[in-house]
Amino acid sequence: MPKCSPCASPWSSLWLTSFVILVVQSVISSSYSSSSTYQTTAAGGKRPGFLGRTLVLLDVNTRSPIRVLNDNFLSLQLDPAIIRDGWLDFLSSKRLVTLARGLSPAFLRFGGKRTDFLQFNNQKNLAKFRGPGPDYYLKNYEDDIVRSDIALDKQKGCKLAHHPDIMLELQREKAATTQLVLLKEQLSNIYSNITITARSLDKLYNFADCAGLHLILGLNALHRNPDNSWNTSSTLSLLKYGAGKKYNISWELGNEPNAYRTMVGRAVNSTQLAQDHAKLRTLLQSVRYYNRAHLYGPNAGRPRKNAVLLLDGFMKNAGSIIDAVTWQHYFMDGRVKKAEDFLKTRLLDTLTEQMAKVTKVVNTHTPGKKVWLGGLGPAWAGGINNLSETYAASFLWMNSLGVAAVQGIDVVLRHSFFDYGYTHLVDQHFNPLPDYWFSLVFKRLVGPRVLAVRVAGLQRKPQPGRVIRDKLRIYAHCTSYYNPNYMRGSITIYIINLHRSRKKIKLAGTLRNRTVHQYLLQPHGEGGLRARHVQLNGEKLFMGNDETFPELKPKILRAGRTIAMPPMTIGFYVIKNINAYACRR
Repeated sequence: MPKCSPCASPWSSLWLTSFVILVVQSVISSSYSSSSTYQTTAAGGKRPGFLGRTLVLLDVNTRSPIRVLNDNFLSLQLDPAIIRDGWLDFLSSKRLVTLARGLSPAFLRFGGKRTDFLQFNNQKNLAKFRGPGPDYYLKNYEDDIVRSDIALDKQKGCKLAHHPDIMLELQREKAATTQLVLLKEQLSNIYSNITITARSLDKLYNFADCAGLHLILGLNALHRNPDNSWNTSSTLSLLKYGAGKKYNISWELGNEPNAYRTMVGRAVNSTQLAQDHAKLRTLLQSVRYYNRAHLYGPNAGRPRKNAVLLLDGFMKNAGSIIDAVTWQHYFMDGRVKKAEDFLKTRLLDTLTEQMAKVTKVVNTHTPGKKVWLGGLGPAWAGGINNLSETYAASFLWMNSLGVAAVQGIDVVLRHSFFDYGYTHLVDQHFNPLPDYWFSLVFKRLVGPRVLAVRVAGLQRKPQPGRVIRDKLRIYAHCTSYYNPNYMRGSITIYIINLHRSRKKIKLAGTLRNRTVHQYLLQPHGEGGLRARHVQLNGEKLFMGNDETFPELKPKILRAGRTIAMPPMTIGFYVIKNINAYACRR
């Protein structure tokens, strides 16, 4: 084996001698791949020299991007269940608004399983519309909500509130009780309607507007006439109210229509669904303020057989009506018990397979139509306690963003920003969870231009019938133009190390001998993968107060230094002042 040095020979020679190109995403026809993986040597002991160093050589195509995504690529979702469990009344919290603003610009989708049970009622629901609480304490709690609403009405501009601790404690108790009811509904497939009042819409829009988010509101597609056509009465009332308030809103109709038969015993086929979206488009055009509003759909579920058939028929009949195609993906159910399950490469790779199915259908009927991942989470049915809200789940989240970007998914909406359960970015004490910190760093450092990655290393030959899956995942983008610390032309690389050992990565080619800013995110505390806190370059991340983020301070690696990725960690690396042509425009 000849001695390898990235400085001694050109890349092409390197490929032909000691290395092979590890292609992870074959999205372009050039020799560049979008993500690559280094595999350890075969069993039998490490050999001396280069093999023992487990070095990986990394280069990026800086000439042109392979994808250009939406500026709101990483976006958020809120579930309508927050109306039932009461958390909607707390969206005016200064801390929540600050945390949401940290992830702007972004879309905020208000939708989920209970989208199709929403009914709009044009009332302000002040004290006379509230029935007395079941006991003295809850009655006083509801009176406090009303008094808070009255105080907010007196504010101009963004309406923000500070809620007393006792009020929040009562709300957490209420939410826990309500969630048992919601879970019972889900298990029995017997759902009750949820009333979204004018006051509720005001609070929702105030939150989105104050946080710099663009609201996408889901409409009830199961409000049906006797002939199974869509009933538009509630929607028209809502549109008129929103137009009167000049609320800048985009729209969608329904949620996972492929699951309607299971949920309510009523099916809506692709032809009917297409007609419903055409009717909604006509309705939007009839309301002057919304005649150019965006419409997204059909929010199909995970692309199994029935969902793919429904999506295919819908795109054939209504592909030109919608502005982007939306679908959803959730990785696992509540039976998972081990944090290590979130690191399984087979699980991580399922998203790529689902994306391929969706994009194939879309490109068949409407080539070039934007595709959105309209709902993405680590688990469904509320998540998994002490797992889906921990550091371990961040491997799924970051890899999903990397894969989606490479595949050209224009927007990814994360379920959910905040609510009861274990799949959220912010917990019920308004504290950021690990996925929030990863999202914040991603927003600060990663721009919408996706670059091709080329990796060279030593790879085992797979045994017959066995696939070697990638445990070192590398993605590259132009650095975010919104970050004032980096000039246009800088590159951000983020690396996911699923190995149980440290990996060394040497920047080569156009990246060689460049100063690197490291943002290494690791679990903080004794929980390991189950940690609920994150440290950046050894410093714990936390909110100092309701309005101030911690400083995201990089560690500067000198030019030419090898990047050392600790086992089972995720890091972001900014190559500044590289003046990459793909990132200057």
